[in-house]
Amino acid sequence: MESNWKDYFAFTKKERAGILMLLGLIAAGIMGPYFFDTPDPQPEIRVEAIRLQQAQHEQAADDQFRHVAGSRSQQPAFKEGYYKPGREPAVTALFPFDPNTLDAAGWKKLGLNDRMIGTIQHYKAKGGQFRKPADLQRMYGLRKTDFDRLAPFIKIAAPSPFVYAARPRVKYVKAPPVIIDINQADTTAFIALPGIGSRLASRIVNFRTKLGGFVSVQQVGETFGLPDSTFQLIRPRLQCAPVALQKININTADANTLKQHPYIRWNIANAIVQYRQQHGIFHSQEELQQIVLITPELYQKIAAYVTVE
Repeated sequence: MESNWKDYFAFTKKERAGILMLLGLIAAGIMGPYFFDTPDPQPEIRVEAIRLQQAQHEQAADDQFRHVAGSRSQQPAFKEGYYKPGREPAVTALFPFDPNTLDAAGWKKLGLNDRMIGTIQHYKAKGGQFRKPADLQRMYGLRKTDFDRLAPFIKIAAPSPFVYAARPRVKYVKAPPVIIDINQADTTAFIALPGIGSRLASRIVNFRTKLGGFVSVQQVGETFGLPDSTFQLIRPRLQCAPVALQKININTADANTLKQHPYIRWNIANAIVQYRQQHGIFHSQEELQQIVLITPELYQKIAAYVTVE
């Protein structure tokens, strides 16, 4: 069964009397202080309480002041860029001085503080110089009043002329070029010569092997692919020491063996073998001159590389 909302606001006669009594008590509690005055404390007690409160405030203010003063005493010195009255170092003396040579004690006598003195000394330690009095004014942190006070006493010494010390002349002696033996040198030694690379060095060594050894420096110029200009460049650095040559026996060698020599072509090799077959063995090297194909120039080349033994 659904209840009507009006039932919540329906009270009996006793309930209404109780509610009215409760509201009356609440009103009496609120309005009571206005009708009954509370007796004040005695005047002497109030005065003593005020004095005690003032003493507490003064003690707190004094403690705070001491704390602030102590913290300020631990702080670093103020920056030179800011002026604080009463903290200027006492000026003990004014005298002519050179800022390039004056030490820290001298700056102290002139009345600059330690921070400013440190800035000047650091500037000089880094190679800085004062060439004219106005240069001192450019120092960071130096007040205009200090500069105006010191400017009349600045005496900068004239720089001493720079004297160039004459260097003793050193005579360089050119090392003599290394001379190599063309019969003993390897490819590394030939590569050390100007204009000779690894390929030309290998060709020179191979040409020496096929010949059986060099008998003169001029033979190096006959190497295949070696320019005459390069040979003329390295020629002063070449020497040919006597060496045991590898010789070919013309009485036993066949045509294939003979033509392996760089100075004997295949037609010369065949002519030597045919002459030997027709006339018998050679008794001396000079008999080669009897062969028509062997010219005097060719004979001079091959004579050192053939034998009849």
